[in-house]
Amino acid sequence: MVRAGLCAIVASQDDLDVVGEASDGGEALRVVARERPDVVLMDVRMPGMDGLTATAQLTAGDDPPRVIVLTTFHQDAYVFSALRAGASGFLLKDADPASLVAAIRTVASGEAMLSPAVTKRLIDAFATGTVTAARGDDPRLTGLTPRERDVLTQIATGRSNAEIGEVLGITAGTVKAHVNALLPKLGARDRVQATIVAYDLGLARPR
Repeated sequence: MVRAGLCAIVASQDDLDVVGEASDGGEALRVVARERPDVVLMDVRMPGMDGLTATAQLTAGDDPPRVIVLTTFHQDAYVFSALRAGASGFLLKDADPASLVAAIRTVASGEAMLSPAVTKRLIDAFATGTVTAARGDDPRLTGLTPRERDVLTQIATGRSNAEIGEVLGITAGTVKAHVNALLPKLGARDRVQATIVAYDLGLARPR
C-alpha cells in the first residue's frame, strides 16, 4: 500500500517516471542495475537486506543513483547511518506529497536534501556530543591539504563558495576547485555529506 501510494505521487508528475519497484534491498540492487534510475526512494527496514546496507552498496558503484531514505523511524542512528552510507536525502514518511516530489527533484539535480526535522536532530546530536568526533589521525583528515581543511571547515558553516572565498581571501573559482578535490578524498558526494564528515573530524561544530 505504501509503495502504491508513492508510485501514484511520483507518476502524477509530468517530469517524473516510476521505472521499477522492489520489496527488499536485494531486489532493489537488481532493479537498479537493470533500470538505471536517477533517484531511488529507499526504506530503512525491509525483509532480507535492509535499506542502509542497500544504500551503501548502491552508492559505492560507478555512476550511482541518488538515494533518498524514506522511513517512519525518527531515531538519530538511522539519519547518521543513512548519510554515511551515501544517501543524498532523508525524509520521514509523514512528509506531504509536495515535499516528497521536491526532494526527488532536488537530489536529481545533484543537491542534497534533509527534512527540517531531520536537520535539527542532526545538528542537536553533534552539538550535544551524542555523536563523537573522529581522531586527528583519521585518514580522511590526513589526506587533505591545509587549504582543503580550511575550505571544509567553511563548508560546515553553510557558507557558499563566494562567501568562503571572502573569508579565506581566494576566488570563488579556487574554492570550487578545492571543493571538487576534497569531496572524493572524503568519500562525500555533496556538501551535506562533507559537513557530516567535518563534524565527525572535529573540524567544526554546529552553531
